[in-house]
Amino acid sequence: MYYLINNTLEECSSEQCHDAAAPFVAVLTPAQWAEENENFDMGLDFDINNEEIFTTKAEVNYDSLTGTFCIPVQSSCTSQPQKFSYVLDETGIVFIDDGDAVLSLVKKIQRLKKWKKPSLERFFYDFLELIIHNDLLTMQAYELELDSLEKEVLSDAESAPISRNNEIRGDIRDLRIHYEQLLDLGQELEENENGFFSEDNLRYFKMFSSRVERLYEAATHLRDYTIQLNDLYQSQLDVKQNRIMTVLTVVTTIFMPLTLIVGWYGMNFKYMPELESQLGYPIVIILSILIVVGSLTFFKLKKIL
Repeated sequence: MYYLINNTLEECSSEQCHDAAAPFVAVLTPAQWAEENENFDMGLDFDINNEEIFTTKAEVNYDSLTGTFCIPVQSSCTSQPQKFSYVLDETGIVFIDDGDAVLSLVKKIQRLKKWKKPSLERFFYDFLELIIHNDLLTMQAYELELDSLEKEVLSDAESAPISRNNEIRGDIRDLRIHYEQLLDLGQELEENENGFFSEDNLRYFKMFSSRVERLYEAATHLRDYTIQLNDLYQSQLDVKQNRIMTVLTVVTTIFMPLTLIVGWYGMNFKYMPELESQLGYPIVIILSILIVVGSLTFFKLKKIL
């Protein structure tokens, strides 16, 4: 598919794309790029293999700017990361994609955008914005889920699905890496080393970098939240374990003197006057009751129970 960047994106033919004065946008498959790359006169002849794309980046060449996009599933809302390449110079931009990710974004721009001052920079800015336009909602959804998980941990830590917290932390890690790469991309575009972009239009890339930086900070905040939630979960388990140990300690402390009495009078020495006294048995019972009551009172006063 070929487009010209006028007040809107206008579909055109391959011939019109190369002959027009307006900057162009082309969306090609790797096979089409292999056949037509010489027509774009960008001084490039390289193989595109989307399976080997793992990062979002921009690379400055002598007479072109090349790069790749690897959009994680958390941002693209798809089952697999979206991967594609691009090549641009001052005349236009070519996307190389063996799927429909780029084409759907370009068609959305064609449907929704109308420019008073059309330019390659403005188109690329709108394209980059579409890549991250749902990310803030994704962050808010994660935050609400973490808030709900925090309440479950405080209510009953043992039954709380804490594994979900670990999954969210993994998702946030992928997003932070994605934003780091987008920040590097934005800075590379702002550098404008080859002079492809108008100085007045570099502000678009600065705006994009600022937005990505805010998303990066939000992702960092959520990552810290997941770490704090893990700490809270562990502390709640420790509190419960401490309560159990306290009860066991109290029970053991109460029964220690009773065990001593049992051991003492279980020795059956011949000359033990208490064994022959009629009051010996009830005295031991009363003494045992007093020990239990006294121990419980002591622990209550010390706020151990």
